[in-house]
Amino acid sequence: MRVKRGVKARRRRNRILKVAKGFRGRSKNTIRQATQRAEKALTYAYRDRRRKKRDFRRLWIIRIGAAARQEELSYSQFINGLSKAGVELDRKILADLGALHPEAFAAVAGVAKESLAAARG
Repeated sequence: MRVKRGVKARRRRNRILKVAKGFRGRSKNTIRQATQRAEKALTYAYRDRRRKKRDFRRLWIIRIGAAARQEELSYSQFINGLSKAGVELDRKILADLGALHPEAFAAVAGVAKESLAAARG
């Protein structure tokens, strides 16, 4: 008896075309192009989910460094002072403080300066 794989094949194709929805040109409606483009898109999505974490951390560090310079500290001095003072604020919060609440950031920088001064003697 002959087996017609119509339903299964169509389901498989439709699943790929659903992923390719919104692509430009043939990539959205021809199965061969859509398969290649969708595979590449999913690869990029997987990679960039991890990369996003790196990118945000870099952005936070840049913002903290800029705010610390306003308080006459380098980024490394600021972070070192906070760790010696036992302040456990993460970089995301520190970056938000530096950008949105400069007076609060200045207070935190003051704590960092004090702990650095105490460590020096």
